[in-house]
Parts: sequence; C-alpha cells; structure tokens
Amino acid sequence: MKKFKQQLLSVCCHSAIIACATSASSAFAEEAQPDKIVGLEVIEVTARKRVENVQEIPVSVTALQGDNLEAYSSAGMDIRFLNGRIPSLSVESSYGRTFPRFYIRGLGNTDFDLNASQPVSYVVDEVVQENAILKGFPVFDVERVEVLRGPQGTLFGRNTPAGLVKLDSVKPSQEDANGYLSVSYGSKGTTDLKGAFGTTLTDNLSARISVLHQDRDDYIDNQAPGFERKDVLGGYTDQAARFQLLYEADDFTALFNYHMRDLDGKPIVFYGNAIEQGSNKLVAGFDPDVVMHDSADNATQQVQTEGSSLKLEYDWGDYTLTSVTGYESAEIYSQGDIDGGYGCGFCGTDTGPGFIPLAFESADVIPDHTQLSQEFRLSSNFTGDFNYQLGFFYFDEELTILSIAFNALAYPAQDAYAIQEQETQAWAVFGSFDYQFTDKFSLTTGIRYSDDSKDFVAERYFSLIPDANFNPSGPLDPVYINKDDSHVSWDLSASYKYNQDVNLYARLADGFRAPSIQGRVAFADAVTVAESETILSFETGIKSDVMDNRGRVNASVFYYSIDDQQITAVGGNDNGNQLKNVDETVGYGVEFDAEFMVTDNLTMTANFSYNKTEIKDADLAVDVCAFGNCTVTNPLRDDGKALLNGNSLPHAPELIYNITARYTKEIGAGEFYIYTDWSYRDDINFFLYESVEYQGDSLLEGGLRGGYIWEADNFTYELAVFGRNITDEVQTIGAIDFNNRTGMVNEGRFVGAEFKVAFY
Repeated sequence: MKKFKQQLLSVCCHSAIIACATSASSAFAEEAQPDKIVGLEVIEVTARKRVENVQEIPVSVTALQGDNLEAYSSAGMDIRFLNGRIPSLSVESSYGRTFPRFYIRGLGNTDFDLNASQPVSYVVDEVVQENAILKGFPVFDVERVEVLRGPQGTLFGRNTPAGLVKLDSVKPSQEDANGYLSVSYGSKGTTDLKGAFGTTLTDNLSARISVLHQDRDDYIDNQAPGFERKDVLGGYTDQAARFQLLYEADDFTALFNYHMRDLDGKPIVFYGNAIEQGSNKLVAGFDPDVVMHDSADNATQQVQTEGSSLKLEYDWGDYTLTSVTGYESAEIYSQGDIDGGYGCGFCGTDTGPGFIPLAFESADVIPDHTQLSQEFRLSSNFTGDFNYQLGFFYFDEELTILSIAFNALAYPAQDAYAIQEQETQAWAVFGSFDYQFTDKFSLTTGIRYSDDSKDFVAERYFSLIPDANFNPSGPLDPVYINKDDSHVSWDLSASYKYNQDVNLYARLADGFRAPSIQGRVAFADAVTVAESETILSFETGIKSDVMDNRGRVNASVFYYSIDDQQITAVGGNDNGNQLKNVDETVGYGVEFDAEFMVTDNLTMTANFSYNKTEIKDADLAVDVCAFGNCTVTNPLRDDGKALLNGNSLPHAPELIYNITARYTKEIGAGEFYIYTDWSYRDDINFFLYESVEYQGDSLLEGGLRGGYIWEADNFTYELAVFGRNITDEVQTIGAIDFNNRTGMVNEGRFVGAEFKVAFY
C-alpha cells in the first residue's frame, strides 16, 4: 500500500507539474492572444463577498456547480456527498444525515458533542451556520458550492482557521415563470422529490419556492437473539423547504429567505466488533444490512430546523451598503445503540457479536437553540485603482443540550441524565483593501478585530454508570465556566496577471478560533477548556486558462503552522470528550484542479490534493481504547496514555483525487449523455492516537449517470439512470473505541432512475 501511495503521488505530482508547465509555457509564449472562442463557462464566485471570476482572485477556491453538483447529490445524498470531491476537503459524521464534520487541509474536529466548535465554517446564503446540526441542511436548488481553503478570518470572521464551505441557493429573478420538478427512485426504496418555482409578482417583486422530500425504507435486519426483526434500521423521511422574496428597485434590493427542515429517521448504524483484531479490515462475513442490537427498536433521529434572513442592499453609485440579518434555530433528539451489539459481558449476560463488555444506549438532545447574527458592510465601487470593504459583525447563540444514558437491559430505565447550557456572544469589525498598482499587479490586505465570549454550565442530575473503579458516579453539582478572548486577524495577498490567460498569486494569512468548552458529564466528571488557537498560513499558486479557453488548470502549494491547536480526545475509557491544546501543528501540501473541453462532446475534470499534517508536542498524551480492544502503535507512558508527538491529525487523508468525464451526442430531437466520476481518499486515522484497528483503509468510489435530454415548447425533459459507489466498495469510515471495536461503514452500491422537467 505504501509503495502504491508513493507511486500514485509521484504520478499525480508529475502530472500536475507537466500540466501547469504546458499551460503556462503556451500562455507565456504569446502576450497578445486572439479573441476567445466558445469554451468553458466562466465560474463566478463570491469568495471575497463580491462577484468575481474565480480565475482572477488570490484565493485557493474550488466551485462546484452544474452537472457535477447534480450527479454527486443523486441517490438522496446528504451534505457528505462533498467528501473527497474537492481538493483537500473531507466530510464525515457519526450521526448520519445530520451533524457533518468538515476537514480542510487536514484541519477539523472529531468532537461528537452538540456544542462542538469546528475550524471549518459553513455559510449558507451569507448566514453562518454555527451549530453542527444546522450544517446538515439538505442541498437542493443550489446554484453553487464554494470551498475556500486556508484561513478566512478577515471577511468571514470567527472560527475559520481551516477554511470555509459556502452555499448559494438559486435566487428569485425578474424573469418569466421558471422552475423544475424531479423525481427519482432507487435502491432500498429510496425516493427523492425536488422542485422549485419562481415568478415575478410585480414590476419590482419576484418570488421563488423550493421543496425537497426524501424517503428511504428501513432495510437493515436485526438478528440479536430475542430481538429479531426485519427492516428495523436505515430509513428516513427528510423534508425541507425554502421560500424567497426579492424586491428590486433602481438603487435598493431586499431579499427575504425563510427555510425549514423536518427529519424523521434513524441514526447512523454502529456495528459491534466489526473490525478484526490486529487488522483494520471488516470481519469475515460482515453484512452491512444486518445488526445484532438489543436497542434497535428504540433508535430514532428527529431533527427540526428553521431559519430566516433578510438582506438589504443600497447602491449609491460609488458605494454599496449591505445588511444581512439572520435567525436560526434547531432541535434534535438522536438515540441509538452505541455499543453496536446485545448483552453485557461484565454483567454476566450473553453477548454478541463477539464480546460486548458493557451495554450502552444513549440519546443526545437539543431541546432549545437560537442563533442571531447581523452583518453590515460598506463596499466601494470606484472606477480607479483603489477599492475597499468595511464591516461590522455580531453573533449571539443560546444552546441547551441534554445527555441521557439508558439501561439497555431494562429499557426505558435511565442510567444517567445531564444538562449543558452555553451562550456565545461575538462581535467584530473588519476591513479589506484592494489596490491595483499596474494593469498586471494588485495587492489585497485585510484586518479584523474579533471579540468572543462563552458562558457555560454543566450539571449531572444522576448517574448509575460506573467510573474507572466501577463505582456509580452519582450526581454532579453545576460547573460554571466563562471564557473570553479577542484577536486581530489579517491577511495579505498579491496577484500578478502575466497575461490574459495566466494569473499568479501568493497569500499570507492569520486565523483564529475562539476558546472552546466541553463538559459531556453524563459519562465523566471533567469539564475541559481549550484556549484559543491561531494559525499562520502561506500559499502560492497559478490559475491558467489554456487551449483557447477550452481548458483550465489551477495549482497551489501551501504551508501552515498552528499554535495551541484545539483538539478533542474522544472515546477512551468513558466515551467522553476531553479538550486539549497542542503546542504546535504543521501542515503542508499541494492542490491541483483542472477542467478540459477535450472535444465539443467530451468534458473532463481532474483534481488531487496531497496534505501532510504533523503534531509537534513531546508531552501530549491521550487515553487509548478501553479493555485492550485495539493494537496501539504509538509509544505509551507509564499511565497507559499514548504519546502523540509526530502523529498526523485524525480524518486527514494525505491523498485525495477525483476525476470526472461527461460525453454528449445529439440523437434525434435531443441529446444523449453519459457521465462518470471517481473519487479516492487515502487511509485515515480515526483518533488522535494511532492503532492498527482504527486506521480507515483507503476508499475508492465511482459513480455513473446516463440519460437523454430533449426540449418541447418551453419545457426541457430529462430521463436518466444512475449509480453511486458502483463497485460496491464498503469500508470502515469511523469507529467507537471505548467498549469494543465498533465500526461505521460507508453506503454500498446504489442504483436508481430519475425524471426531471424544467420550464422557463
């Protein structure tokens, strides 16, 4: 495997260098270029809160839209479809269709508690989605997904040291009635219904409504003795809607957005003792459609989110004033069989599959959550060389979390009940300044002052769960924590336009993540705090249009160093979360992104990233798997904790690559197309410590879609068949280490058919 990785990396790097050199040399050779012929579509992004050509901004950004976005989200996929589809981006979850955790350039947070802070920010329609439950909102009727790599602390603010994922929905417009309706049916009784309708209401007013309904039957059988039942897990009903109202006058626009989600389903499935001892392979005979749970009947995941925003924009010629007001709320009740099996070996009962030391069934609950945010921006629109943006940002979040442990052998008796409450307030002032020194050279600098404060309290009402000495833990008096900090973030970037086809850029940026507090006291007594982390990142790259605008080749290299990185030690002896700070973490790598119109009928894309991360802290140590259920490969201290110095970060694959190809051919009155995509991610560590069993194997997934598109009157019709993970490769993608070798796996092969009609 290591030899394969080295060879593959070598081939990719050489390919990137050759492609960049070829594109650059052909472009450098001719300063005066002929007019562009019809070729690749210009991609416009709002990575700097202005509409700009992605090829002309000094930011490492990848935009996903059109055919690729539609194909990736086939099969009723949730936001995790982005995993491995964009350079340096990984997405995973231990909750399933909600609570996604994002990683960019190896930086993320494995924390599964409901107040977890993430270093990758998530912004939808210009409103930050801070709580992880909000980040799981379904992706539908979306114009574009942008992934900004590297610190984004100047314009986007708090908690963006790793980068930003940004979604922009399709907006209302002053056009005739338009919209679409699509319906698909596929494996496991999955239906996916999506639609949108937009129209003008008056000369100044337009509206758009978008809806989604996804449904999947329960398909996983429970074969635990005494609990046998077919089709008990795996299903869901996910419904969401968005309504937008746009008012446009000569110098003023107002956009109102209301959105909601209602998910009624089952959490991700945990498989007890799914991983071979002394190996990271799934056990012989593993079947993802079968579990042996004593709590399967109680598994449920219910999520309700609701939000609205109002964007007001005044255009005074030389200046534009923008106000974005956002409100979000979320509720969740998620309950599941955490040990992934039945029985309690330490209680003297029969267990399976294999030995299950303790029986764990728990629920994580958000009964109350509200988030308010407000941003004001003043942007200049000068015709000269100098422009700027100035702004103010305010954020307030109130969150209540309940942690409940059930007695799996005497359900619904409870073993523990605890509560956490957290209020976060933050504000910032910021500015970004652009100066065009010459026709070819420009400089951008930004600065932001951020102030962040958290008030936290945790209390346990009772607990019958034994501590490390197997004594009942009992109640815990309220623990109060207050943390606040401020920081000045900045960035400096330069762009050099060698000619109309080639842009070179370099960027130096500072980022900041505010202090975090964690107190999952249903299972442990400790309330831990991680102090602020800061990052200094440097990157440089090239963005080039080649082949007379029929090709696009972008590449970048980067290096970063983090002081006091916040990490979460999850699992171990008590399945708790322990926040820690690392003295220093470094990372470096290369990213490559290309798109080619090979012929008028064939379009291809290729991207890859290499990310190397390393923890540098000689004294940092964490608990390892409980009851010796794994083979730890790190050195151990006398107290049994694993030393982390030199380890890579968890869920940080060194190599990600993705290729796509779309071929079209006119047949009759329409167009036939076939599309395929393949994504690969390298092996990963699930936890901060390294072990044989808890290293996820490399994963290669392929997709295929074929269809026919035709037009009649003002309607466009599409009939398609598709498959996801067509090779049916199933690997462990996550684990729980505190009780047994419990694993989570990726979704297997999915096939389906879709019919879509669009009108305009």
